[in-house]
Amino acid sequence: MQTLVTGASGYVGAALAPRLSHDGHAVRGFARSKARVDATGAAFDELVLGDASTGKGLAEALDGVEVAYYLIHSMEGPAADFAAAELRQAERFAAAAAKAGVRRIVYLGGLTPQDGTLSRHLASRLAVEEALLQAAPESVALRASIVIGACSRSFRFLVRLIERLPVLAVPAWRHNRTQPIDGRDVLEFLAAAATLRPDLAGRSWDIGGTDAMSYGEMLERIADSMMISRPSLGLGFSLTPVASVVAAAVAGEDVALIGPLMESLEHDLLPRDDTAAAAFGVKLHRFGAAVERALRELETLEEVAAR
Repeated sequence: MQTLVTGASGYVGAALAPRLSHDGHAVRGFARSKARVDATGAAFDELVLGDASTGKGLAEALDGVEVAYYLIHSMEGPAADFAAAELRQAERFAAAAAKAGVRRIVYLGGLTPQDGTLSRHLASRLAVEEALLQAAPESVALRASIVIGACSRSFRFLVRLIERLPVLAVPAWRHNRTQPIDGRDVLEFLAAAATLRPDLAGRSWDIGGTDAMSYGEMLERIADSMMISRPSLGLGFSLTPVASVVAAAVAGEDVALIGPLMESLEHDLLPRDDTAAAAFGVKLHRFGAAVERALRELETLEEVAAR
């Protein structure tokens, strides 16, 4: 099939392109910068430059496309209201996809808390999901928690915190639980979504790894794989606005990204059910194996001093 991968310079988009090519699909990329796409080493059959914020290039990118992957996020930068920016981009893309006759849009979003309390980040993901699902009849939304991979910024953020903090002061959300997923498994879900049976489409699917754990346990297990020991100090409060600024500075990350992500830790983020793996034909990796592989790959890209 003719496919389109937006966010072609990002971690997931760049990794997805060769996976789709391996399955025999034609893969067109969509991005704002050719230089950034080239820097990832990803190979696309063709690349269309444009901007979903303005709609520039969307008609050309979507021409003749059967399955379009929407992997665009706008949590960084000067925009004060990233949710409004993300929704505008999604609505422009949805309208262009509908006009082009795209059969399926595949979107990678985030798990939502089962008590219905949404952070800014997760509320934005849900609004984007709803806009995209309405645009094409067989669209598929995948909801994931933390992705374990060398180029996953969430995972690298955790590695840098463990590496650089002599004492892990973990806020009250350390007791909340989630189900991180191996980046390789995310790619398998995305690739399988291209040919998912129509009766399984038109909806969202929750995807998670095999291991559910608290955020505190996740930090401990990553630290163990890094072969370092860090004393842990459990705090009885969160103070996310302050903690996110400090954590971003320590890890060398953008607080505009880390702040909304940390807000999402205030609740359990677990899949609603475990039916996705069987429906998509994906065999899941264990958490320990995912972390070990991600750390090995990360060491080939940059120094991990603790290792």
